[in-house]
Amino acid sequence: MAVEQRGVLFVVSAPSGAGKTTLCKGLVAAVPDLHPSVSYTTRQPRPGEIPGQDYYFVDEAVFQAMADRNDFAESARVYDQLYGTPRQALTDMMEQGQDVLLEIDPTGAMQIKKKFSDGVYIYILPPSIEALKARLTQRGDAPDEIQRRMQKIRQEILSYREYDYIVRNENLAQASQQLLAIVHAERAKMKRIDITWLEHNFLTE
Repeated sequence: MAVEQRGVLFVVSAPSGAGKTTLCKGLVAAVPDLHPSVSYTTRQPRPGEIPGQDYYFVDEAVFQAMADRNDFAESARVYDQLYGTPRQALTDMMEQGQDVLLEIDPTGAMQIKKKFSDGVYIYILPPSIEALKARLTQRGDAPDEIQRRMQKIRQEILSYREYDYIVRNENLAQASQQLLAIVHAERAKMKRIDITWLEHNFLTE
């Protein structure tokens, strides 16, 4: 089997409530050698979230100190909370040939794209803006919070042109299969194949 010379960076973004986290967790479970990048955040853990696995939860002073040291590949304030992708962990995994999954909001994704232009950028969308609002309501967000998120979502969706793929999450199983197909297809691209391996096994007499 061909071995990638450098790990592939898969960047997945979506509006809040589009099902990004569920899809990403399913993708990691289906692809054992796909490594999630764990971000830092100043928000509190949600029920079921595990520190060090879902996020590194830190206070704002710790986060700011890391930002001052240039520890983040990107960072942004999202809904009054800070989020950041650790630079060293991300680059180390890729240099070791590991494929990395980065689940991130569109603002952060555009920062990452400036530094990792060879990444694979995937945008998750719900079937409609009405369906998205219904999902936010069903998960218990406060009405004023939903209104604020909806305003931001309409702005974020304009960035869809910057992505390589759009996955419509109307049916979770179908969206999961589509996301998995993208990963397999990108791994098989010529530019990611170890040509030395290919030539040694097929072209050397």
